[in-house]
This record gives sequence, C-alpha cells and structure tokens, in this order.
Amino acid sequence: MKRLALITTILMAATGLAAQAQESAGQKEFMIACAVCHGESGMGNGPFTSLMNVPVPNLTTLSAQNEGNFPFLKVFMTIDGRAMGAGHGGPMPVWGDRFTANAGDQYGPYGAELITRGRILALVNYLETIQQ
Repeated sequence: MKRLALITTILMAATGLAAQAQESAGQKEFMIACAVCHGESGMGNGPFTSLMNVPVPNLTTLSAQNEGNFPFLKVFMTIDGRAMGAGHGGPMPVWGDRFTANAGDQYGPYGAELITRGRILALVNYLETIQQ
C-alpha cells in the first residue's frame, strides 16, 4: 500500500512538473515570437505596434470575446497559419512555416511537423493561461 502511495505521489509530481515545463516553454516561445508585436502582457502593446499599419489584437481577451470559452482550435490554426494563406489577412507571420523550417532536415518531415505542432501547442496553452 505504501508503495502504491509513493508511486502515485511520484506520478502526480511528474505530471505537475510536465505541465509547468510546458507552460514555461509556451511563455518563452511567446516572448521570443509574439511579444514584439503583442507585448509581453499579450495586450497588443508591443514595441513594433507603432510600425504596424493594422491594429495588433489583445490576446488576453480571446475568451471574453467568445462567451468565456477559449477558442483553442481557432487560435492554434491562426498561429500555424498554413491553412489560412500568407499573413493571416494581416502582417502576422505564418509560424507553421517558420517553425517547420527551423526544425531543419535532421528530424525529417514528420519529425519537423511534430516539433512545429508542439511549439504551437505550447503557445496556445500559454495564451489560455493569460485570459482575463
């Protein structure tokens, strides 16, 4: 019985650490790829906003704009951008292409796609945590 409790405790701790690592990875990804336009807070007030010819969305209100539900798939597809065409209708980069290109040839096409989707997933999970 003690052994089962110990194993359960270890698994719960590992799950918590994995969730923290993913959130941390998403936040780091956001600071590298998104904060320059959307701001470190995600409110659309990054240093490049003065150079933009379109408004930069406030990413902290995505749930509020959708009746309190975070539009997970829509956000994922918007960040990926490959199914939406160049620039998402605006100046936002197509991160799916960029992340895939950054994965390089060392992982092959399937491995590069897994890395790309993982990076986007980490970003989307992070964005869900900053909703107001």
